[in-house]
Amino acid sequence: MHPVIDRFGKSVVIVDGGMGTLLQANGLMGGELPELWNLTHPEVLLKIQSDYVNAGCDILTANMFGANRLKLEKTGHTVQEVVSQALKLAHRASGGKAAVALDIGPSGKLLKPFGDLAFDDAYELFKEEIIAGRDNADLVIIETMSDAYEAKAALLAAKENCDLPVIVTFTFDSTGKLLTGSNIPAALLLAESLGADAVGINCSLGPEQMESFVDEMLTLTNLPIVINPNAGLPVSVNGETSYPVGPEEFYAYMERFAEKGAAILGGCCGTTPEHIRLLAERLKNKPVKERHIEKKTVVSSYTHTVTFGARPILIGERINPTGKPRLKQALREGDLEYLCREGIAQTEHGADILDVNVGLPELDEPAVMERAIINLQSVTNTPLQIDTSNVEAMERALRIYNGKPLVNSVNGKEESLHTVLPLVKKYGAAVVALTLDEKGIPASAAERVAIAEKILKTAESYGIDRSDVIIDTLAMTVSTGADNAIITLDALDTIRHKLGVHTVLGVSNISFGLPRRELVTSTFFAMAMQRGLSSGIINPLSDELMKAYRSFCALMGIDVGCKAYIEAYANTTAAPDVRTGAAQQSAGGDLGGLAHRGGLALFQLRRSGLDGKAHIGAGIAVRHGEYVQVVDGLLFTGDTGGAEGDHLLEGAAADFFCHALASPPTDVHHTVMESTKTFTSRTSTPVFLVTTYLTSPIMERHTVAIFTPFSTMMCSSMDTVPSSL
Repeated sequence: MHPVIDRFGKSVVIVDGGMGTLLQANGLMGGELPELWNLTHPEVLLKIQSDYVNAGCDILTANMFGANRLKLEKTGHTVQEVVSQALKLAHRASGGKAAVALDIGPSGKLLKPFGDLAFDDAYELFKEEIIAGRDNADLVIIETMSDAYEAKAALLAAKENCDLPVIVTFTFDSTGKLLTGSNIPAALLLAESLGADAVGINCSLGPEQMESFVDEMLTLTNLPIVINPNAGLPVSVNGETSYPVGPEEFYAYMERFAEKGAAILGGCCGTTPEHIRLLAERLKNKPVKERHIEKKTVVSSYTHTVTFGARPILIGERINPTGKPRLKQALREGDLEYLCREGIAQTEHGADILDVNVGLPELDEPAVMERAIINLQSVTNTPLQIDTSNVEAMERALRIYNGKPLVNSVNGKEESLHTVLPLVKKYGAAVVALTLDEKGIPASAAERVAIAEKILKTAESYGIDRSDVIIDTLAMTVSTGADNAIITLDALDTIRHKLGVHTVLGVSNISFGLPRRELVTSTFFAMAMQRGLSSGIINPLSDELMKAYRSFCALMGIDVGCKAYIEAYANTTAAPDVRTGAAQQSAGGDLGGLAHRGGLALFQLRRSGLDGKAHIGAGIAVRHGEYVQVVDGLLFTGDTGGAEGDHLLEGAAADFFCHALASPPTDVHHTVMESTKTFTSRTSTPVFLVTTYLTSPIMERHTVAIFTPFSTMMCSSMDTVPSSL
């Protein structure tokens, strides 16, 4: 390893300056590839690079910024030929005084979904460059990246195909965004999580425009920060492009950056050996200001980060086929549009992260998971939780995910620990850890805490920081054990406050098998948050759960001034008591004018462009805990088991609704009979069916009700869509 590498983060390291602008001054024409000058004008390259070495730079970049197959394919030259010559010239110029960097720039194409270059194809381009130069370079610089996804492809190519240190620098616009939308925290997080040895910014802006970005970067990571500005913003002078910031002014800015803690300083477009000479004479080898940035639990999408700690994080649970017949159907039919709509709906209702589980026995889970991740990331910028026990599916999703994902899950079993954790480390993910092992789920809080400690210790042995492990103490239904909730919460409390790591729960599991599940679930959710729950896997479309969440945040001072609570409920009224509604109907209420919630759910779906898919609306009405109850011929509204209603009877009830409501009223008797056969064949639960017809001047409406052993009667109805909708 070159001695310069040992100085990273300890003393200021100086990188060389601009190359393209100096080649233009020597005759490089517009549209001409600078990399070919390694072959056609080697003496010019040697002169420029020798000047930088004599100016005192510590790192000299080889002239191979765009030496990839896409750019060279019509030149008659190979990647190996150009890269080898570029590194040969750099070493001649260096004479051993400066470390020589294998320089990787953008491919020249946008990656999907913004462009037409696939992630795997981008990886192969960069891999070819890395292999061509890895034996003759001291480090790799991946620079001028305006797409974090492309930076990931290049960084993976470097890490998987050489053992050289890697610097990654991004090109942000004046608002602090990459071309594809990533902000500074998300871009730096991705690079750091994938193992970059230093991160920073180059090109596009001058030092003045970069200053606020430098300040931000220094608060985000303990990695060495790299700052390579242009010599100001370009201006046109007599028809030629010029950069107005001279060496002294450039140095004044860079001195401030060094005083703040920047560790690796150089220049980009418009900078010259004179700019670098001042940096080397006055800043080189100065001690880097120490920074101690606390490690946080953070995940990201391609645009932004989600940080655990300030408030409980909401993880949307609805993209999981367990107990969801309509989702199972969509997965079997390859209907990824349905998954995307579910993802968008959850984001609109407050989900910070979306759980993605596509596991069905008959599917090729790795292939379906890959398509699901790609499609979801094309329509939503919400970070995703990769939820699978299939290791192949997990790795494929981790590889193509754009950002830093959350993986669900690892557990205390030896096989799981030594299969999942290496993937978490390699792809820089955070991971949910379940407190179970070969013996199953422990019956005591202390045993679950012990498993958590084992997982944390093993994770650290793989180089995974504790901040990237989120512990799930496993909510078990209280219907099968009176102490289940207390055990879960006691373990959670200890892990959060004594072990100091963040926590997560699949909240709805607590009420499985109970009627009116949302009552138990929402109360447990509030209890868990009070005990230290960092994140809940919930249905954000559940009114009861969101009421509990918003109320908790308001009461705990998290929602300052109750702004979010007021925004959500200022223009709403409390739902009428079920018994009051019945009394009103008994007193002569108008059935034709009844405003039932199940119907409204259908109207909303149709307004969203889902005409002709009544079965979707019916299924969603059930999943939202919406139903219409029939008692002595009277119709009134009420609530079912809430957000988790579709788990009831393994989703059979939801299936029944979907079938019954997809048929015209005249065919309802036949549909009821056929659906009953399907329903009863899947469960031993006694079922009592009632069909009610209501006639209005507009159309015939039918309602089908199911009675369960819990004396819960659920139904939904078809109605006309009001013209206002």
